[in-house]
Amino acid sequence: MVFSTRKWLAAGAAIVATTAVAYSETAPGDVAIEDGVVTESLTGQPGDAMAGRATFADRKLGNCLACHAVSDQSEQLFHGEVGPELDGVGDRWSTEELRAIVVNSKAIFSDETIMPGFYSLDVGVHVREDLVGKTILTAQQVEDVVAYLATLKE
Repeated sequence: MVFSTRKWLAAGAAIVATTAVAYSETAPGDVAIEDGVVTESLTGQPGDAMAGRATFADRKLGNCLACHAVSDQSEQLFHGEVGPELDGVGDRWSTEELRAIVVNSKAIFSDETIMPGFYSLDVGVHVREDLVGKTILTAQQVEDVVAYLATLKE
């Protein structure tokens, strides 16, 4: 059976459209934090803990190490001391609680926390113009970081 290029393209487009519907992202403004949790995945897919570990350490993405120390990343330089150490955080918080904290820590702790909301558009008043309307992390990066944090057990 021979398929024309047009049929292959149509089949590929159908697969992409189906995948996009099956794994649609929750927009930042649509994330519901209720009772300190975000119960549903932002992407409909599980996070990748190894990718989350990399995002956690990446100074241009999560930059979590700027404020938090974690023994699992002892090979990294310059762990911060502003936020709490995160060893054992996977025992102290549920995945749903961790997701809410990463999405928008200000909604969990207070407006006074220095921790940013990584998937929130509520970022304050003095935002660089080119960053208005953008999140720090993508929905999948949030899920990846949450998956990584959940592995940090005592």
